[in-house]
Amino acid sequence: MSPTSTSGQHSVDPSSDLADALRLSMVQGVGPRMMRMLLAHFGSPRHVLDASPAALRDVPGIGPKLVRSIVAQRDTVDVDSELALAHRHDVTLIAESQPAYPRLLREIHDPPPVLFVRGALEPQDGLALAIVGSRHATRYGIAQAEGLARELANAGMTVVSGLARGVDAAAHRGALAAGGRTVAVVAGGLLQIYPSEHRGLADRVCEQGAVVSESPLTARPSARVFPQRNRIISGLCLGVCVVEAADRSGALITAHHAMEQGREVFAVPGRIDSRQSRGPNRLIRDGARLVRSAQDVLDELGPLAEPTPRGDGSTVRRPAELQLNDLEQSILQAVDAEPTSIDCIVGRCRLPVSRVLSTLSVLEMRHLIRRISANYVARA
Repeated sequence: MSPTSTSGQHSVDPSSDLADALRLSMVQGVGPRMMRMLLAHFGSPRHVLDASPAALRDVPGIGPKLVRSIVAQRDTVDVDSELALAHRHDVTLIAESQPAYPRLLREIHDPPPVLFVRGALEPQDGLALAIVGSRHATRYGIAQAEGLARELANAGMTVVSGLARGVDAAAHRGALAAGGRTVAVVAGGLLQIYPSEHRGLADRVCEQGAVVSESPLTARPSARVFPQRNRIISGLCLGVCVVEAADRSGALITAHHAMEQGREVFAVPGRIDSRQSRGPNRLIRDGARLVRSAQDVLDELGPLAEPTPRGDGSTVRRPAELQLNDLEQSILQAVDAEPTSIDCIVGRCRLPVSRVLSTLSVLEMRHLIRRISANYVARA
């Protein structure tokens, strides 16, 4: 099992840091941004939960109403039941502070404090592209999403989407058909899959990837949660590709999140007289990368390795990261864009120092990381 795989972590000590993070995240009024402010001020979820009302009021941006909410709910939130329910349904919980938390998602300005994961996230999922689009997709949109996902999965990339009708479902199906990995990010709890007819699809996704949410297990999806979950879709990925989207589509919100997060934005062009193609065509006009095939995505996300032969006799050019073995992938995922200490990488990967150092040398020779000093490296 990979050092940062999420599988096998279902039993959680109710007194652990993870349980404290869950308890705090379940307090009404404490969203991801507020949680981040509280943790920056107090240092840990436990210190927030133990803080006096006067100490809580010292945190910038926290008013009397939220102080009262934290004080009133910190001892009444039923974390034990949530943990028991997660264990019963084979759901893993991952706090932002844990090594298994996705590195790319940790880098956004408002990462979910706790992720609920059914299935397993793997280090290779750091090489992911989101494919999103209209729930009312045309046959053209369905075909493009499914074909693009299949090609990317064949190239070794993970396909991320939102399990919605239309383009999202087609993207998941394409990756599954190729035998590749796919991750679905849902707006409600993992026990409230929406739409209900995609429960079977969710089960298949779990077998070749994961279904992920930041909501408690039984939370019902609501209109306000969908735009919020879209930041997770883009946050998990190197880029977002929009396939069919009307002017006010949620897929365009995901593309906007991607821009804010410094991710690449791609779009599949469509007919100029099609309402469903207005969104991607406008994105292309405004600078998004036009996508005709998976190769356009792979070219943009380089650096590129030598052409790799495929079973049908053709070749595909793949980013160098996709050529790494499991150990190299794990260690690369532990390196941040900012200078990262060797000790930190060793702690995240839970590997001997000698293996980490030798692998870092390989990654440096492949121009995937750069040496900052004797004890620090960073992503190239």
